Amino acid sequence: MVLQLGDTVPDFTQASSAGEISFYKWAGDSWVVLFSHPADYTPVCTTELGEVAKLKPEFDKRNVKTIALSVDDTESHKGWIADIDETQNTTVNYPIIADGDRKVSDLYGMIHPKANASLTVRTVFVIDPDKKLRLTITYPPSTGRNFDEILRVIDSLQLTDHHQVATPVNWKDGEDCVVVPSISTEEARKKFPKGVNEIKPYLRMTPQPNK
Repeated sequence: MVLQLGDTVPDFTQASSAGEISFYKWAGDSWVVLFSHPADYTPVCTTELGEVAKLKPEFDKRNVKTIALSVDDTESHKGWIADIDETQNTTVNYPIIADGDRKVSDLYGMIHPKANASLTVRTVFVIDPDKKLRLTITYPPSTGRNFDEILRVIDSLQLTDHHQVATPVNWKDGEDCVVVPSISTEEARKKFPKGVNEIKPYLRMTPQPNK
């Protein structure tokens, strides 16, 4: 299955390190970061899962739940979690889906046969509370993910869902935003009382509206 941005992601029920997960019910009204791993007891994944555990306060601030996936079983996950907690000096505080039957991997297109026919690649799915897919990033197995970037994109999505702005290159929360092309500069000046800087008729900047 090839999921595209804006698609409603499929529901599933699957075993995990935290018990059986019914995905839609578990997600509730939260945003979700679902991220897949090639296998348990692998070095890059160990660092990633530790980092996500440490970032829980940042995800919580954004109403985001995190959930990982590997094709190994729950007993393997539990042993690996102990290693992650020890080596990364943290406590894994979110579920790891056990996808031995590849059901979720196939639903979400996490196995890329030309990379590896039996293991999931490092894919990230950001899913909004309406269960719509808002972001996918796929990394090769050899490259660890940048979760600061994932948080940055969530900040952008949550901002631009509620204001008529877009976020420019390398934008970070609190920085100036781009006025979307669908509104005129005159309208923008009324909508954004902090000011609008018209660099070109199509390129207008304004301070972040919700700050």
